[in-house]
Amino acid sequence: MADLAEKEMDNPTFRSDTVLSDVHLHCPSKRHLMVRLNAVGQPVFLSYFKLLWSTEDLASGKHVREITTGREQQCRSGDELCDKDRSNVKEERELNSEGVEALLDDDGDLEVVRRPRSASNLQAEELLRDIVCPVILMKGKEDAFEDEEQECTCSDVVKIEHTMATPLEDVGKQVWRAAFLLADYILFQRDTFRGCSVLELGGGTGITSIIMGTVAKRVYCTDVGEDLLAMCEQNVALNKHLMEPGGGEVKVKELDWLKDEFCTDPETPYSWSEEEIADLLDHCSVIMAADVFYDDDLTDALFRTLYRITHNLRNSCTVYLALEKRLNFTLRHMDITCEAYSHFRNTLNDLENLQDGKMKYTVEHIKPDFCQFLVYERIEQLELWKIMAEHLT
Repeated sequence: MADLAEKEMDNPTFRSDTVLSDVHLHCPSKRHLMVRLNAVGQPVFLSYFKLLWSTEDLASGKHVREITTGREQQCRSGDELCDKDRSNVKEERELNSEGVEALLDDDGDLEVVRRPRSASNLQAEELLRDIVCPVILMKGKEDAFEDEEQECTCSDVVKIEHTMATPLEDVGKQVWRAAFLLADYILFQRDTFRGCSVLELGGGTGITSIIMGTVAKRVYCTDVGEDLLAMCEQNVALNKHLMEPGGGEVKVKELDWLKDEFCTDPETPYSWSEEEIADLLDHCSVIMAADVFYDDDLTDALFRTLYRITHNLRNSCTVYLALEKRLNFTLRHMDITCEAYSHFRNTLNDLENLQDGKMKYTVEHIKPDFCQFLVYERIEQLELWKIMAEHLT
């Protein structure tokens, strides 16, 4: 019986093959246009993600101070509101300290004094985000998008085609928060990435590569699956105007972490040419990946790919990894755990402690307190890591 119980604990009791990202609930677009069905019959939606500055200002950094100042003003306003809250709490405590008699009604029953919801909570929510429920529009209702198009200019909106709910194997077709965090960091440190050659692993819908393309010279956005790569390529085309001012380009390519070589078969869509592989290995100085650490086997495969590519690069390279810690209650531990994140951290430590005489990896945690240039919910579970990969020989 004990063995049977142990086996049952090892197996999940509740199963679901659908994964849902809630990013679309926290974006400024209140409507989501269903533009088509993809090759496997999944609805594809078009969402607008607003930049808090326009791409024409990327070169000059004109709005950085304005955005920072605005956030400081929000923080100051929030502090003032918090002071009001503290004052209300103090008054309540003074009331309660007057004695039990003050809390009894005429019949002698206990009367609980409840503090009404403070205005500070409402105002703070307005400052941080605007949560909206998506209104799904079918194809042929494009006129319903006119309001959003009038509010946004071409230079301050990223248009992304994506799905909203998929099986686990298709999560790359959704938009995830860590991609926005990494995009924020790119815009915040745009001088660091200006003119670089960049490789993104697990690019998904391509939103991070598109943002990188506004400052970098060339971005190789990679993933697996022809349907996903076609969606990514469509998104690059939709946002080509964002990259044109800086002269950047994004190339969508297949890169399978479970294989040791680049796909060079000319009959395979999104394969690599020998010239592109040579360009990547000769000039790539930045590798990035966002929200790809949800499966232990894939995490292992990603780090093997990172080692292989950084080892073959001509020059040293900086790797940026963004992720969201997802907490789950498991029957195995009878507790809330984050096993995928724990495995990621263990593998990251193994990479840093690697001593093969060929490569040296230095790991640094980047505090996510930089400016926010895209509208999304920056929760405390988001993390960003920086890895310096250096050749020893």
